[in-house]
Amino acid sequence: AASDVYKRQIPAIVNPKRRESCRLNLKKYLLTYFPEAFPLPFSEDHERILKDIEKRALEGGLKAIAMPRGSGKTTILIRAMLWVLSYGHQKFGVLVEADAGAAEESLDAIKIEWETNPLLLEDFPEIAFPIRCLEGITQRGNAQTTQGKRTLIGWKRRELIFPTIEGSQASGAIIRCTGILGRVRGMQKVLSDGRTIRPGFLLVNDPQTDSSATSEVECAKREKVMAGAILGLAGPGKRIAGFAAVTVIREGDAADRLLNRQLMPKWHGDRCQLVYA
Repeated sequence: AASDVYKRQIPAIVNPKRRESCRLNLKKYLLTYFPEAFPLPFSEDHERILKDIEKRALEGGLKAIAMPRGSGKTTILIRAMLWVLSYGHQKFGVLVEADAGAAEESLDAIKIEWETNPLLLEDFPEIAFPIRCLEGITQRGNAQTTQGKRTLIGWKRRELIFPTIEGSQASGAIIRCTGILGRVRGMQKVLSDGRTIRPGFLLVNDPQTDSSATSEVECAKREKVMAGAILGLAGPGKRIAGFAAVTVIREGDAADRLLNRQLMPKWHGDRCQLVYA
């Protein structure tokens, strides 16, 4: 049966050297496994944000950077989350978008990569193969097994739980998506062994819309979440690590205030220019 991975043996990694070469190099990972998404060379600003994401995922801390619309923020952030979880750099990642619809679209893009990307199947079979065995029928995840044990795949509208596979660095890893005004506070997950984990890493992608940027009330709501609920995602006494890519629409909007180091010092705000010369 398609739901029984044990009967369809998880393949070996096709190119372990290729996989390992990208472990600590986000740029190389993106160019290696998603060449069609990144057909053009990265700019210096792109290189900069890739290093910032790397540093936060591996060492912790927060960073917010303003980038112009159309600069590829979403394309980078979605696939960066795959890098973070697939190599086990973090176990619970959260994607935060301006609203629930945008968040679900981002998670759908991640799901499509696992279902269709041939290179991910070759080098991350312990993740991609059980997902492909679902054959689009997500209910099969409830009964899917490998070596007599359930894989516990979660394939929900706003949450993806990687298959639980012995020896996998990404075993049971979680990606959850949410709109910034959605249910951010109190995120947690009970694991199969009874442990409860909270998010350790987040990526924030354009947390405001054109319309919300013009409203002082809406800007205040988003600012409150970025300064409060999001910072508490990791739980009492722990610090969340993450990166925010924002677009300033007007002076004093939520993005502009997030980048202000006096108002929001924990985010270490910075800006990329639209034109340098």
